[in-house]
Amino acid sequence: MDDTYTTAYNPKHTEEKWYRFWEENNLFTAKPDPSKKPFCIVIPPPNVTGILHMGHALNNTIQDILIRYHRMKGDETLWMPGTDHAGIATQNVVEKAIAKEGLKRQDLGREKFIERVWQWKQQYGSTIINQLKRLGASCDWRHSRFTMDEGYSQAVTEVFVRLYKKGVIYQDNYIVNWCPRCQTALSDEEAPHKEIEGNLYYIRYPLLIDQRSSVISQGAKRNKHQIANDYIVVATTRPETMLGDTAVAVNPKDKRYNKLIGATVILPLIKREIRIIADSIVDMEFGTGAVKVTPAHDPNDYLLGKKHKLEFVNIMYPDGRLNENADVFKGMDRFEARQAVVEALTKEGLLEKIEPHILSAGHCYRCDTLVEPYLSKQWFVKMKPLARPAIRVVKQAKIRFYPKKWTRIYLNWMENIRDWCISRQIWWGHRLPVYYCRRCYKEELVTTRGSDTTKGVIVSSVRPQRCPECGYEDIYQDEDVLDTWFSSWLWPFATFGWPFKIEDDKERSKKEAELRYFYPTSVLVTASEIIFFWVARMIMAGIEFMKDIPFKDVYIHGTVRDIEGKKMSKSLGNIIDPLEIINEYGADALRFSLISLTATGQDIFLSKDKFHQGRNFANKIWNAARFVIMNLDMSKTNTDLCVFFEKEQLSIFNRWILSRFYSTLKKVNAALDNYRFNDVANLLYGFLWHDFCDWYLEIIKYDIRNPHNQLVMYKILEEFLRALHPVMPFITEDIWQRIHKDNIHNGSIMVQSWPHIHEEMIDRKTERMTEIIFEVIRKIRNMRVEIEIKPEQTIEVSIYPHKATVKRLIKENSGIIIALGRLNRLNILDSYKRPQSTISDITGQTDIFLHFGGIIDVAKEKKKIEEKLISERNRYDSKNKLLKKVDFIKKAPKEVVEGIRQAVQESKDKIEHLERVYNELL
Repeated sequence: MDDTYTTAYNPKHTEEKWYRFWEENNLFTAKPDPSKKPFCIVIPPPNVTGILHMGHALNNTIQDILIRYHRMKGDETLWMPGTDHAGIATQNVVEKAIAKEGLKRQDLGREKFIERVWQWKQQYGSTIINQLKRLGASCDWRHSRFTMDEGYSQAVTEVFVRLYKKGVIYQDNYIVNWCPRCQTALSDEEAPHKEIEGNLYYIRYPLLIDQRSSVISQGAKRNKHQIANDYIVVATTRPETMLGDTAVAVNPKDKRYNKLIGATVILPLIKREIRIIADSIVDMEFGTGAVKVTPAHDPNDYLLGKKHKLEFVNIMYPDGRLNENADVFKGMDRFEARQAVVEALTKEGLLEKIEPHILSAGHCYRCDTLVEPYLSKQWFVKMKPLARPAIRVVKQAKIRFYPKKWTRIYLNWMENIRDWCISRQIWWGHRLPVYYCRRCYKEELVTTRGSDTTKGVIVSSVRPQRCPECGYEDIYQDEDVLDTWFSSWLWPFATFGWPFKIEDDKERSKKEAELRYFYPTSVLVTASEIIFFWVARMIMAGIEFMKDIPFKDVYIHGTVRDIEGKKMSKSLGNIIDPLEIINEYGADALRFSLISLTATGQDIFLSKDKFHQGRNFANKIWNAARFVIMNLDMSKTNTDLCVFFEKEQLSIFNRWILSRFYSTLKKVNAALDNYRFNDVANLLYGFLWHDFCDWYLEIIKYDIRNPHNQLVMYKILEEFLRALHPVMPFITEDIWQRIHKDNIHNGSIMVQSWPHIHEEMIDRKTERMTEIIFEVIRKIRNMRVEIEIKPEQTIEVSIYPHKATVKRLIKENSGIIIALGRLNRLNILDSYKRPQSTISDITGQTDIFLHFGGIIDVAKEKKKIEEKLISERNRYDSKNKLLKKVDFIKKAPKEVVEGIRQAVQESKDKIEHLERVYNELL
């Protein structure tokens, strides 16, 4: 090991070295051990296309903290790593790559294109893994899985076949979210809605000529939104889809249209005759209260079409261009067709008006294309039977969400769950284990359910040789692949080798033992965006196939945003690259800074300068340790605190620092056990920076060779490093190795035990007494600053203690007060009598007088204080005016108002203090 100890910490000299050391010594590995409690986390598998972003950095830092903490607690700790094949995302990446060669995937064909994807995966698929290593992730890489591994793929097939046979998986024609760019169906969760600015188009549908007179004679009122000039007006946001209309619908309770129900209208432009139907689903307040019905292009219209036995007319190709059913508009892109349809309607006098309209529309989660509701034959999972037990385990608190608010959100979604569309029209992914007989199966819109015996449809984990119905051997496989999440929902148990279709008996037995030992896993750490995509589905899958929950706790962390609260994205140009931060400040600085900002469940607002805190803290730790090691005699440290001496033998400051450390450690343990990670970081930061460095080391440096001081400063530093290790693993390993450089048998800080809390060392009385001393020193330092006494100038101070116990305390520790207050004389007064030429301040237990005679120019100092008072009074007035504005108090965020109130009080206190000092400068 390099023994050089520079004055500034350089992570580039340590991080790669120690990570290699951990790996080479197999310190991340785990295996079943009946003598130990298991602790297991399965990593949310990053996409194989992924590169490390701040969300990954936060998520994996949290997981690594928990893993390292439980490893040090003595648990048999497994962090299961892996990557997701990410169907649509990976296919898009490879398609872009071959496009540079002037090729489309169709030019290569399915088999050759899949080969290219695998080649890409071999070349680039490990990028995210290597980046996680740079972050310090202590995963058991020997367990690493990929969702397209052969064994994992067997699990996916097994699940599909089982659910199909159980009647939970079925095929049906349904309106799905369709991405014309990716040309595949998407689940509801994969098509998040966004508000967009659109229009509401009011279109006239003429009544059939031979019905006009009869309808009018029945007394229907004429107005521009009903049948004026013998037409009915409907409002729509997607006028191009009217080409597929097969009805107009009104609400049966809408008196405006009672006489029109059952009448026939002429579909504009297409000239198709369609009926006016009545259904309570129609919102009488939307538009004119009359709506067009396009069963093949709208989910509500689909339901109307089924209910009223309407014709389903699909007007669109999968790529979003209009097909032959769109007549003269065939071949146009859907948005081009929209404009053309509007122009044609205008020309024929059938477009009444256009109004601006804000609407919520689904967008592809991968390419952000506006999705199209599209009638398509797809495969679905019935979710309600799977959801019921998954609801029950959360209600029974067998699975707990942190923060608790996610329990309600989870239950609300599960109780209103819809069937899951699992088929995707892409090539990269797990191909459906569905086969068709060319003789028996008719390529038409049919419904296929697991409980049905649909002729010519074969669902099997292996390719059938012949049709079980007719014996015909011409069998072909379904072209579709499964939704990526259909493999990911099996992650907590499929990663262990389930369903164990392994020929080697020894290997199979080993895998089965691992699953029994580590499942259910301990905690899942994830972001809120995938609670429905992934978390809920894993719970359902675990209960269905393992008959047990997949994890006990779910910790949902916030989203990393920029300093203005915007989500980080390439398009906004506000991304902060974690690898750049690691290169500049180190992984520990990145980890600490992120964690210190991570309040439970709250979003993180980040700017690059936020990482200065982590860098500065690393340097503080480094220099504190450097000071200790340079002054440490290891022969005086090789003993146990409690064995070496009684607590009463220690100085008040040694008792104080031990009490502060174990009090802090107790809070750190509670924070870790309750996923309050920012509390962990801030507690450790406050202890090291303020208690240990600002006070303890400053105090003992005057008697640093004292055996008690030697032992205590060593024990505190060593145990602090262990407590900090989960958060900042690299610097703690490096310093710990330096401390133990002469003992080659200690191994690594990572496998040392978590520091034990010595309850007997926690002494609140000592902490209170020591705080009296520190408060006196702080007041002296502040008074020096107020009248601008130079640091090197020593001064005289008089103190009047209010109680005899405090007087004794001040007297016993006067040497420390003199040293840290930079005094040349300390007078302890028996009674309250203010000395001449002094300024004063008070603590809860003392009056303090600083002698300024002959030290400062009184007139000059009074002038400076006058200027400070003017500035502070102006600040007070400006802030206080805000608090008197009723509108501001009502509209401003609560925390802003509270911050201003606090600033006003601080300003008021400062004015009072300055006025007192001014009056005392005589």
